[in-house]
Amino acid sequence: MGTRSLVSVVDDDESVRESLPDLIRQFGFGARAFSSAEAFLASESMSETRCLLLDVAMPGMSGPDLQQELLRRRQEIPIVFITGTGDHRVRLRVLAMGAVACLSKPFSEAALLDALNAALRE
Repeated sequence: MGTRSLVSVVDDDESVRESLPDLIRQFGFGARAFSSAEAFLASESMSETRCLLLDVAMPGMSGPDLQQELLRRRQEIPIVFITGTGDHRVRLRVLAMGAVACLSKPFSEAALLDALNAALRE
């Protein structure tokens, strides 16, 4: 596979930032974690990121806010949203704006792998 596709995880929950990158690496991808949308935007990882695993609800800039900012900047990074809220309106909105998937926490390893594979095919 040569260079591993980089998946950036953006989530304010520390346990998610610690566990998901390990799982993503087990799937064979590269992974980096960020505690906020702002930290991701300020990083040099944005240009290397091939898929964004993005929490919907975060303090400061939310996941959908980051999605809109990336669209505004014409940064075409496939996004898989993860959410702990059951708000179907948010799910429909982010999918309508181009997200590949929106997974509800807790999600299975298989569901995550399927979503990442779909995102990286785009």
